[in-house]
Amino acid sequence: MQQEELITETMVSEKWLGLVRKYYDQTRFDYRAVWHNCDNMAFHFGYYDGSINEHRHALANSNYVLASIARVSPGDRVLDAGCGIGGSGFWLATHRKAEVVGITPVEQQVEQARTLARRHGLDDRLRFEMEDYARTSFAEASFDVVWALESLCHAVSKPAFYKEASRLLRPGGRIVVAEYVRRSRDLDEKTEQMMRDWLEGWSMPDLDTKDEHVAAARSAGLVDLELRDSTYLTYRSLRRLYKLACIATPIDSALFALRLRSRVQHGNVRASLRQYQLLRRGAWFYGILSGTKPW
Repeated sequence: MQQEELITETMVSEKWLGLVRKYYDQTRFDYRAVWHNCDNMAFHFGYYDGSINEHRHALANSNYVLASIARVSPGDRVLDAGCGIGGSGFWLATHRKAEVVGITPVEQQVEQARTLARRHGLDDRLRFEMEDYARTSFAEASFDVVWALESLCHAVSKPAFYKEASRLLRPGGRIVVAEYVRRSRDLDEKTEQMMRDWLEGWSMPDLDTKDEHVAAARSAGLVDLELRDSTYLTYRSLRRLYKLACIATPIDSALFALRLRSRVQHGNVRASLRQYQLLRRGAWFYGILSGTKPW
């Protein structure tokens, strides 16, 4: 029975990995046009505080905040689980002198990240591989830090990710996860439908609640766990995406009707509206989880 369940779980995971690849392959232009830049190469939201007032600085500040929480130090070996085209890895290698292994299930992201690493002369400290971050090929106790910035949302099983992260961490190693977190499993019907629009549009199987994240991390053997509501850091960035989506919606809808934009691209714009609408309805919050592997 356990073997049958494992086979089923693997099949479901492979299905979603295929959808994630399709999503990022087809939305490359959208991200490049309205979000990341050559300095940050970021697919994630920006963290604003009293000293940060520009989008590009907020994107870089996300890395600073998470690196501070995870106490990333020179020489640390960091696994960037869901690395995109390597934005956080480049920041960590440059500003923390860390050795970074970035993994993503998206082949074109790996190829682009490797090209950028060579171009920036950082390929001695940066390595990129195509891997499923819930089931990697790395040896046990290979990393000082496991880092997941808005990538766990794509995993079918969040507990499987935490179990793998715990396996990969050395004793005393740290984990930091920045993620969209459900406030409840008991949303009203309209809100749940909006949630499904968001999830489908960004190729996310589901979002876990705070208790579910913490319980999964604890069951994996991680300790000193804290999951803080950090929506205040990302609110301006979330609203920025919403405003851009409002502007883009009429154009996107017309091009979609003319079959000049795909269903995936159309869904991406719709989801960019839903994330902020759902935030305003109190359906989710932006959380940062941290913890350690016991000695």
